[in-house]
Parts: sequence; structure tokens; C-alpha cells
Amino acid sequence: MAGSNFVDYVKIFARSGHGGAGSSHFRREKFVAFGGPDGGDGGKGGSIILQGDKQYWTLIHLKYQRHQFAEDGEGGHGARSSGKDAPDIIIPVPLGTVARRLVEQEDGSTTLEYVGEVTEHGEQLTLLKGGRGGLGNWHFKSATNQAPRYSQPGEEGDEGAFILELKVLADVGLVGFPNAGKSTLLSVVSAAKPKIANYAFTTLEPNLGIVAVRDHKSFVMADIPGIIEGAHEGKGLGTRFLRHIERNSVLLFMVPADSDDIAKDYEILLGELTQYNPELLDKERLLAITKCDMLDDELIEQMRAHLPEGIQSIFISSVSGLNIQRLKDMLWESLQK
Repeated sequence: MAGSNFVDYVKIFARSGHGGAGSSHFRREKFVAFGGPDGGDGGKGGSIILQGDKQYWTLIHLKYQRHQFAEDGEGGHGARSSGKDAPDIIIPVPLGTVARRLVEQEDGSTTLEYVGEVTEHGEQLTLLKGGRGGLGNWHFKSATNQAPRYSQPGEEGDEGAFILELKVLADVGLVGFPNAGKSTLLSVVSAAKPKIANYAFTTLEPNLGIVAVRDHKSFVMADIPGIIEGAHEGKGLGTRFLRHIERNSVLLFMVPADSDDIAKDYEILLGELTQYNPELLDKERLLAITKCDMLDDELIEQMRAHLPEGIQSIFISSVSGLNIQRLKDMLWESLQK
């Protein structure tokens, strides 16, 4: 996918700052005969923090900023003057970003350790904490030790490699084979302008649109790039976009009316999702039979008898507008569940 502006997977290397050393200082005023310890504390090292930002839709800004290094805290000074804290590095990320840390095992293998995820605007997730500053020598003065020459060194920072993965947040995810009419539907029910053409894999990155229902109500719909049989094994566009379906509340399966076997196509799509993540079966699901503008009522009734059982179905046409408002209402009702 050279040249794409949509980046949903990136590896970064980060390092938090060391804490500044505490000072071992003694008062040196001219008229103070026995100047006591007055070494200040060291400043805190900078932390590495992810922060959710709804203005971001991709991780492309980190593709060229893979190294994120924070500064060290400043050392303490005399007169109990503390060193400055180093600034934290705040990395803006789109909502739905998951962070995992690469951890090397004793046998030399590498595992991914879940750190957390950012799902709300302004939400922060600390990847690496900056080291604490050391205490100055005035903290260690006591009745038995009036002139401590000891102060703490700053705490070391931390470093590591992280995988950041974006899972698109949307209320409704469109699931279907290439050319099932997903992009056309999104362009009709929202202001989104996805690329539309009559060949496979027209959509090479998720598209989002806000769908107005009625009474000022709306929801977010995501057009997920087409799935083919064997996607969970890496065929076609592989599992790259299956991860985005995990974050959708309702899944709208879409099969065109000219399919040889609508029920079979639905089962294949469902099977790919199940193989990827069985928990996807817990989501609300609807089935839209698309491209029905050339069908009459009699043919639709005949086809209805061959639809898969156990799922709400609706015949639609994005071209003629057939049942589009009804579909939006059905999706809204499913979201309320």
C-alpha cells in the first residue's frame, strides 16, 4: 500500500528521561559559621505519554517519528533549590489506538505485552515513566549526622520498543466481499466520498461517515475493505482490516442480489470473522441484500425464502433509495440494544 496516507500499525522506540541527581551542598554564607546542608532535589525525567486526539484518523505522523526520546531532569542546586523537571513527550494518537510493548524473553524470543488503549479525546496512556529526581543532602540531616555529604542519584528512566495499532472506532461496520456495494451505501447515507469503481478492492483503507437518522440522531458508519474467503489466513488484503471490525458495535453484512447463493456468501463472511476472533459473533448483526433496483416485488419475495436464518434481513438499493431510510432505522434500533 505504498503512497497510502492511512497507517494503522507502527513500531516506535521510546526512552524516558533519567531523574536529576540530588545536590550535596552546604550553606556558604559569609556570616553563618556552621552552614548546614542545603542541597536541593533533582528534577523528574520526562515521561512518554500517548494522548487521544479526535482530530487524528491515522498513525502516519509516527511513521517518520519512530524514535521518541524524553529529556533528563535537571540536577539539584544549593539553597534547597530543586532542579527543573524535564517536559513529558505527549504523542497525539487517534481514538482506538492500542499499545503493546515488545518484551524479550530469556530464550531470546519476543512477546507482546498489552499496555493499554486510548478510546476518548484527551485520554492519556503512559508508555514509560520518567525517572524520579534524587533527594538533596538536606533531607538526610539528623541529630547524629549534622552534615550529611550524601544525596541520592536520580532514578534511571526506561526504554523499550512498542507496537501501536489502530482499530477504527465506529458504531456500524460494513462487512462484505469486494464490490458488495459498501462504499456506495456509505456515500449515499453520509457525506463521506469513498472511491467507487467496479473492480475488486476499490477500498484499500477504512472510510468513516456520519449517518443522520432522524430527530437529530446520528451514528458513525465504517466501510471496511472487502473480505475474501481465506482472509483470516492472509489471502486478499488478509487480516489487516479485520481488526477494525472488532471495534464496531453493530455489523451490517452486505451481499449483492446477483449472488449465486446469498446464504452461502453470508456464512463465508461470518466464518472469516469467527476464525479471526470468535467474540465477533457476540455483536449485533444485520444482513442487507444490495443492488436490488432491478428486482420486482415478486422476485424479492422468492429470494426471501432462501435467506439465512437467525438474522434480520432487508433488501436495499443505494441507487434507487429502496429501503435506505428503513435500513438506517433498523441500524439505529440495533445500536440501542
